[in-house]
Amino acid sequence: MILPIYIYGQPVLRKVAQDVELNKAELEPLIADMFATLEVSEGVGLAAPQIGKAIRVVVVDLSMLGEEMPEYKDFRHAYINGRILESSVETDTMSEGCLSLPGITEDVTRPQRVRIEYYDENLEPHDEWVDGFLARVLQHEHDHLEGHVFTDRISPFRRTMLKGKLGAFLKGKARCHYKVKTVR
Repeated sequence: MILPIYIYGQPVLRKVAQDVELNKAELEPLIADMFATLEVSEGVGLAAPQIGKAIRVVVVDLSMLGEEMPEYKDFRHAYINGRILESSVETDTMSEGCLSLPGITEDVTRPQRVRIEYYDENLEPHDEWVDGFLARVLQHEHDHLEGHVFTDRISPFRRTMLKGKLGAFLKGKARCHYKVKTVR
């Protein structure tokens, strides 16, 4: 089922997500719906708060990048109850966008590598270092689990420049090709 994406201003996007019970029968349909929603919205990552659920579930699909980045060919993974444990000192800056802030992109500086612990869709535990684009995507989605959006990581000057666009979201105005749930 395709779910609406919650747009900036929705209170759930500012809540710290809670761990979810490791129940495969309950998680499988949720993860399938999240992947379907992600595909229709043409994103690379989706956190449960973006569909109105303040729980620690993230899906990532980087398979569309497989031609340019062969390491991501057929890359589709769920991250359940994930936590970032450590980050590298080395950073890089890259343009980011977000399904919950349609039409906005900004340069965001993040660590190049992160150590994460999580359960996969088969409820197997993992503790691993990830780097590159996947590290960036996981940090972006982890921010959603912590009640943050990527514009929280840009300079106050850039946030001021976005005030009109962010204000439009708060008035229920969001233009995009996927189903959304706005504040109004």
